[in-house]
Amino acid sequence: RPFAQSLLRFLGFIFSGSAALLAFGGIFVILMYVSYRCLFQESVLAVLGSLAVVVGLTLLPTGVLAISISAKSSHYKQGVLMYLVLVLLCLEISSGVMAQLYSVRMTSELKRAMDHLVSQYYGTHTQAPGNSPMDTIQRKLQCCGVQNYTDWLKATAASWHLLTEKAHVPESCCKEIYSHCDGDLGHLEQLFREGCLKKLEGWLWIVMFCMFWCSIVLSVLGLLAGFCNGILMQILSHRLQIL
Repeated sequence: RPFAQSLLRFLGFIFSGSAALLAFGGIFVILMYVSYRCLFQESVLAVLGSLAVVVGLTLLPTGVLAISISAKSSHYKQGVLMYLVLVLLCLEISSGVMAQLYSVRMTSELKRAMDHLVSQYYGTHTQAPGNSPMDTIQRKLQCCGVQNYTDWLKATAASWHLLTEKAHVPESCCKEIYSHCDGDLGHLEQLFREGCLKKLEGWLWIVMFCMFWCSIVLSVLGLLAGFCNGILMQILSHRLQIL
């Protein structure tokens, strides 16, 4: 019994401390989805962020209950804790599976969306060059093109009304320190040359990796908390039968 109480108290502190971290992490993922919404055909990233926020909000009362039960057992509190642990397990398993499945097709989805934005940049669209979604992405990530800046050369050559013009890249590829940069390829030192796909994919891979392993770790800790709580419930039931 002392070991189960000590372990449950320790897990309670971990759950309470992880609650804010997961909630803020989920909000960060949601904001990332909003910032690059044009690249995501599905709202998987927003769902994952929402799940992280819900898990964080559920972890806080779970941790408080675990600490309280480790100090003084109560059938009512133990029952509530067991239900919360089951809810956490369901949420964590869902988050882990979704993160793993999305990470498999994440690169192809992003590349397809970026290729479309680049190919349509000089075509017929309502937003003029300089204010398009691709411009916004390039400014935020400080990148140029999908794989690299040469993607814009293909897009320019494919535009029949620009064939007589000199090949160049959008001004959103320019580094901020060069105020007179106009996308001229004769001054590559003024341009970002790294592609946007690699940068955004790196960020998303970190997010998916963290979400997957957080789900695994918290699921294992949740099972431990449920096991310790079950031991304490059996001990309390046994004492009540004796009385």
